[in-house]
Amino acid sequence: MSQWMNRPGNSMPDAGYISTNPFGNFTVVDAAPKEILHMIDPHWYQFPPLNPMWYGLLGFTITVLGILSITGNTIVMWVFLNTKSLRSPANLLVVNLALSDFGMMATMFPPMVTSCYYGTWAFSALFCEIYGCFGSLFGCASIWSMVFITADRYNVIVKGVSGTPLTNTGALIRIMLVWVFSLAWTLLPFFGWNRYVPEGNLTACGTDYLTEGWVSQSYLYVYGAWVYFLPLILIIYYYTFIVSAVFAHEKQMREQAKKMGVKSLRNEEAQKTSAECRLAKVALTTVALWFIAWTPYLVINFAGMLNKPMINPLFTIWGSLFAKANAVYNPIVYAISHPKYRAALEKKLPCLSCSSSDGASDSVSATTTQSDSNAEKTETA
Repeated sequence: MSQWMNRPGNSMPDAGYISTNPFGNFTVVDAAPKEILHMIDPHWYQFPPLNPMWYGLLGFTITVLGILSITGNTIVMWVFLNTKSLRSPANLLVVNLALSDFGMMATMFPPMVTSCYYGTWAFSALFCEIYGCFGSLFGCASIWSMVFITADRYNVIVKGVSGTPLTNTGALIRIMLVWVFSLAWTLLPFFGWNRYVPEGNLTACGTDYLTEGWVSQSYLYVYGAWVYFLPLILIIYYYTFIVSAVFAHEKQMREQAKKMGVKSLRNEEAQKTSAECRLAKVALTTVALWFIAWTPYLVINFAGMLNKPMINPLFTIWGSLFAKANAVYNPIVYAISHPKYRAALEKKLPCLSCSSSDGASDSVSATTTQSDSNAEKTETA
């Protein structure tokens, strides 16, 4: 290491630090602490230092997202847990989603902001591994919480009375499975199956997608199937049947109204917007946002294994940020659209409530309320 420091050109007094780059040229790795150099792939040494503007922009963005996520998910958990009508088994899954999203940003954004300030990873090698593990853990927990929430809606809307109502015990078992499997997968890199390393402009850490070899790459293939492809297939499967069931229900209502000689069985307020279109939009929004959050990071991981020239610091770090942003809008998709949650939010925090002209009259609200009612009846029984 001392030999590197003595090389001509490695001193950068104007930047306020001494380069630790072993190759003698100025790169994005120059400011990296010596103790993490063994974790940095040689691929990153080919990129020049980034413009400080990018660090400032990245730090500002992650700060805004972090504050919004922590605040939003804290409110979601507080409202759901302190409102009696919302304390149902189905909503325990929503609270678990909010908890995982809260954990994501609470552990991700402060270290990343600090590293953006210093222009490189500002902590130890062990902390880098822990940071990467937490990001993977909470991301996996969020995804599978979404799957179980979607499965519960499928059970209520598609199966209806023939489905087995979700109980508190059932919800807690699902939550336990989410965390046990998520923790197991994210601890494996500590035992030699892949590893957590600095990535991009070295302001964050994640899984190692640049090391060649089947042992390292097989983890990413299997983990990608577990946290991306399988959840995606399940979510699409469930929402396909949910939307089909709502379309069929709407058709039956129109035919019944025609037989009764009335224009519609719905009141005038609910007629303003097509219920099936609104539910289709909810399904489309859910899957689209999921894609927006995780597809760039999946592409980065697979490109690192299959097409390294495609990988550069800005591409990787913004892809990582997009994945973290999933923790911000999940509360909107899964909680703000909940009619009882909106009512509770308006009562407890009227300044943050989102009033809606359609109230709880659309089919999305009706099916969600039906889910809560079934859960409450089960608890009473």
